[in-house]
Amino acid sequence: MYYLGIDIGKNMHEAGVIDDRGNPIGKTLRFSNSKAGSDKLLAFINKHQLTPDNCACGLEATGHYWLSVFTFLHQLSFKITAFNPLQSDALRNFYIRKTKTDTRDAFLIAQVIRIDAPEATPFIEEDLLRIRHLERLRYSIVDQSSDIKHKIVSLLDQVFPEYEDLFSEVFGQSSAKLLEYYPMPEDIQSIDTNDLAAFLNEASKQSYGKKRALEKATKIKDSAEESFGISIATDAFRTQIHLLLEQLSLLDHQVKKIEENLKTLIEQQETYLTTIKGIGDVTAAVIMGEVGSIDRFERPEQLVAFAGLDPAVKQSGNFNASEVHMSKRGSPYLRRALWCAAFSASQCNPALSQYYKKLRAKGKGHYVAVGAVARKLTRIVFAILRDNKPYEPHVK
Repeated sequence: MYYLGIDIGKNMHEAGVIDDRGNPIGKTLRFSNSKAGSDKLLAFINKHQLTPDNCACGLEATGHYWLSVFTFLHQLSFKITAFNPLQSDALRNFYIRKTKTDTRDAFLIAQVIRIDAPEATPFIEEDLLRIRHLERLRYSIVDQSSDIKHKIVSLLDQVFPEYEDLFSEVFGQSSAKLLEYYPMPEDIQSIDTNDLAAFLNEASKQSYGKKRALEKATKIKDSAEESFGISIATDAFRTQIHLLLEQLSLLDHQVKKIEENLKTLIEQQETYLTTIKGIGDVTAAVIMGEVGSIDRFERPEQLVAFAGLDPAVKQSGNFNASEVHMSKRGSPYLRRALWCAAFSASQCNPALSQYYKKLRAKGKGHYVAVGAVARKLTRIVFAILRDNKPYEPHVK
């Protein structure tokens, strides 16, 4: 039996072969991340007479650079395992000289496959790959949007520090519209109170009502007149707020478009994840995209660890840490989705809400209780994906 290890890089990869005793077979091959590189790898495979029957392949799941090599070997019908770099790091630490070279790493990766004999990594389906890319893009855009909101609030703190107290949500419907047209205290002072009331009522789609809108407009006008904000270079602040609001509007539009696509893709998957209260289409999409095939995991604890929700226990001799934190290894996207879902489930899911309240009654802090709910929720997700059945809560 032979073992092919491939060290993955951005532009160049390194491949090495060992036999069933762990001895290197010839020299390693350095090949580019290109069509010419794949032809070179194929020639290397043929040179060593490697076939799907006599060779197992392994590579580190480094960033996204491993996907093209993984796909290429999968098309050749090889058994391939893509594993966490921490596994090869553990083996690398056995060497006295902890130097990292592509040549050595290629053989180390092959040794991991030979020693551990891991299961082959299931090939991700095309729809799941679509979902993964879209849900990760969504998170990226959401984070950009959050950053822009912080910048706008920072600007308002300088020119109109009283503004945040005027609305329950600075970026709510009526507030966002007001900032778009009247971002500065002097802009608000220039408009008649009745006209401002009509503006607010229209911006809120008549949710204020005439009387309440007039009261709101009066309060805003009074705050603008008494504002202790910066009153110089207001044109520069106004321009910044306008441009940032334009960016925010574009990003919000993009997020909605991505969520529509994700909803369509999730409906095609026919998953039962959304039968869990606290998990909607977007969260289900993140779970499906990050987990891929549930066959990768034998036990629910493995999925908990993959999400980085398992506790990182610190213990040495007689010392035991008084606080236990999450390990935060694995997929940050999956962890983020499950954590947010746990927040929601702690309030609206009958069984998980009961579990949350029980922990709180025992004196556990809010975040500790939510973390426990997130782990329990992950185990439920594992069962649903494994059994492909709807969620049935058990409330005592």
